[in-house]
Amino acid sequence: MFESNYWVLKKNQTNYYLLAYENYFSCQIGSNGIISVKEKQEGDLSTPKGKWMLNSIFYREDRIDLKNLVPNCKLVLNKITKKCGWCDDPSSVNYNKYVKIKKRNDFTYEKLWRQDNAYDILINLDYNQNPITKGKGSAIFIHCSFNDFRNTAGCIALLKENLIFLIKRINNTVFIKI
Repeated sequence: MFESNYWVLKKNQTNYYLLAYENYFSCQIGSNGIISVKEKQEGDLSTPKGKWMLNSIFYREDRIDLKNLVPNCKLVLNKITKKCGWCDDPSSVNYNKYVKIKKRNDFTYEKLWRQDNAYDILINLDYNQNPITKGKGSAIFIHCSFNDFRNTAGCIALLKENLIFLIKRINNTVFIKI
């Protein structure tokens, strides 16, 4: 029986797919494959195995009108601006958290406002967020595929139109099983 509150990552002989709402969607994962939470480390280019809740959505309003495309979205929608970042610095109190970028920061971060289209839409997963363990990985998202469909640094990437299709169908708390 299909559970509508679970998205499941699966693999055939050569590719990864996301099974959700009785559909299969081709996707990309971390360059170094899937890794256990126990082995996961910051910057290891691996996607963490487990069951993760979809927390909130961030999007580039200048590239996609997500509020009108998904007017009744059940997850919080956050607009990405040039000052949006995600702390990837294990020595910071902001580690694995959304941050506002200032002219001077005392930590490193990943910019959410990107020139490519990878972060036009991203869904924040609750990996390593409650509680946060420093050095165990940050910024694990579901985001748009790169134009060349290359692997990610640890996230899951889907075609933008497939990501929109999925977001439109979220009707309650949703988890992804990796």
